[in-house]
This record gives sequence, C-alpha cells and structure tokens, in this order.
Amino acid sequence: MLPVFQAVFGIATAIASRRQFLAMGRLQTRFLDRIRGIATIVLSGNAERDAQALGNAAEELRKRTMKVLRVAFLTSATTDIMMIVALVWIVISQSHSLLHSHSVEQAGAALFAVLMVPEAFAPFRAFSAVYQDRAQATATAEAMQAVPQADNRAPAKSGELSPHHDEHGIALVAQDVSYSWSSDRAPALTDVSFSLQSGETLLVEGPSGAGKSTLLELLLGFITPQEGKLLLGGCDMAALAASDISRHVSWIGQKPVLFAGTLRENILFARPDAQDHELKRALDASQVGRYLAQLPDGLDTMIGEGGFGLSGGQAQRIAIARAFLKDTPLLVMDEPTAHLDPATEDELCKAFEDLLHGRTTIIATHSEKIASLRRAQRIRLESGHIVSRESVL
Repeated sequence: MLPVFQAVFGIATAIASRRQFLAMGRLQTRFLDRIRGIATIVLSGNAERDAQALGNAAEELRKRTMKVLRVAFLTSATTDIMMIVALVWIVISQSHSLLHSHSVEQAGAALFAVLMVPEAFAPFRAFSAVYQDRAQATATAEAMQAVPQADNRAPAKSGELSPHHDEHGIALVAQDVSYSWSSDRAPALTDVSFSLQSGETLLVEGPSGAGKSTLLELLLGFITPQEGKLLLGGCDMAALAASDISRHVSWIGQKPVLFAGTLRENILFARPDAQDHELKRALDASQVGRYLAQLPDGLDTMIGEGGFGLSGGQAQRIAIARAFLKDTPLLVMDEPTAHLDPATEDELCKAFEDLLHGRTTIIATHSEKIASLRRAQRIRLESGHIVSRESVL
C-alpha cells in the first residue's frame, strides 16, 4: 500500500507546486513593476493601495507554499506511519514466542528484524524524495510552457556565413520586414523597408509603441522577421548564428547595463582579450579618462550593481568605451542621451561623433543634437508603418 499512498500524495504535491510556481511568478512580476514605477505610484497617491495589493499577493504565495509543504510532510509521514506499523506488527507477532521461549537464537532473530525495519523502508524514503523533486520539476516545466517560444528556425553554425564589411562599415537592407508579438494584437512592424550603404546612418523616429524597439531587437538578432528579410553585409540575418551577429553589432541603450566590479572589468566586458593600448584608445575616444582622476582607484575603482556610484553621463561613457573597444561595423543606439542634462549631452555628442566615423549606424532618437552629427536618412514610424522618409544634411 505504501507506493500507492506515495503516488497519491506525489500527484497532489505536483499540482500544489505548479500553482505555487505560478503565484510566485505573478508576485515577482508585480513587485518588479511596482519598484520600477515607485515614483509614479507615490506621486499619484496610490502607495497604500499598491502596498496592500502586494501584501495580499504575498499572503497568497505564503498559503500556497505552506500547502506544498503540508502535502510533502504527509508523504513523509505516510512512510513513517507504515514503518511504525511494521515495527508494531513484528513485536506483536513475536511477543508470544519471546515471552515463552528461552532461545537466544530466536530472540536474536526478532531483534534483528526490528533493527532492519528502518533499512527496509530506506528505499521508499529515497524514492519519495526523488519523486517529489521530479514532480516539482515537471510542474515548473509545465508552468513555463506559457512563455512564448523563440523562433525555431535553425541559424547557420558560426563561420558558415560571413557578412561582408569594409573599413567604412557594413551594408544593411530591410526588405518588407513585418513582425507581430501575438496574434491578438496589431503587428508591431508592417512592410518596413530601407537600405543603408557602408558608413551611412539611419535615424528612426516615432511615438511610443510605433515599433522602434521591435526594429532594434530585430537588428540585434534577438528576434527574426516573420515576413521579409534583414540583410547584413549581403547575408540574411535569420540564417546567421547568434555569435556572428554579435561579432558585427555594437549596442548603446538609454541606460547601460553595469555590473558590480571594477571600472576596468565593466569596460573589458565588451572584449575581455583587449590589449592595454586598445583599452587606452577606447578610454581616450570615449572621454572616460576625463573623470578617472576623480575616482579613488582610477580604473580599478569598484562600482555597484547598475553603476551605483557613477552619474548618468559617466555610465554612458562606459557604454561608448565598450563600443569603441568592440569595434564592430554596425552600431545600434536607442535614445543614448534620453536621461541626460543638456551639458552632458553636448559632451557625449563629441564622443559619438568619433564613434560614428567608419560605422553604419542605426539611431532611435528624438535628439536634434544626435541627429545633426552627420548626414543621415530619417524615417518616422507610426503603428508599425513608415509614414515619412527624408535625408538630413
């Protein structure tokens, strides 16, 4: 009967684990969203209401977690109860012979049986633990099935295709590119086409939700077009290995991702094998050297997670240094001066001017200072469509 009880409680544990995993995911998402928008929540006067909602979600997760533990303890208790029943049965069945027999051999056999009961049930304990682990892993995997799957088209192996580029950059062509995140929403991009020769720049403008971020994710290789093609150096990006795309593309976003560690480690993150003279050239070109003297240990100064200890302009210069160090023919930038004051933006534009030289560049920006750095094409997106094109002198 023991394996039957273990199976029943194991299935119950799997169901409870699945619900607990989903509740934990909902709480994590809600908590992260509230932390990101804490200023908006406080200013709108909804802090108490959102705190109460988080408290209710946490209480729900606590109850589900305790239910998982309760069912798991019942499974363990079943094994213990059966073991006690076995011990009691041995004692009762052997009590008559033990009380009325003076045989040492018979008494030794009964004692041996009693001592062997825990060992006889040890495999059941081990099986129960493994079954619970399997049930939890299966429940987690089933809960993760709701996560959208990546495009399952197999890219080429690294090195099979090699996009052609020269010292002036790399050609980039979009041919009727369309992409939709889900079937119940309007397409993020529809029939987007443009052509850039080596060294040219494209400015992408448009309101929030126009499709700019989707276009940048396509260019970075995170997703592939559902219709149309993106040609990088004459090669279809959908057929390129992720390592090949990464080797040809540099990225500068609104807020650079910095890790806890030294300034040197954060810059070398772009190319860990860079030589000292290459690192120095990147520091000079990005103007990072302008504030090194203000730091206690220069390049070996420790910074916190997310760039704690640096200003927005200093952190953005690290991103520029990474791009200089990586030295790729295609540069993609997303509002690189969006959260900076005008004075800092002016300083960074000088570094961007050097960075753009000899590179094909895609910039999503509303800054006229960035737009005036060099001759460029300009497109405006609205609801995933290109509504206007022009050349900027």
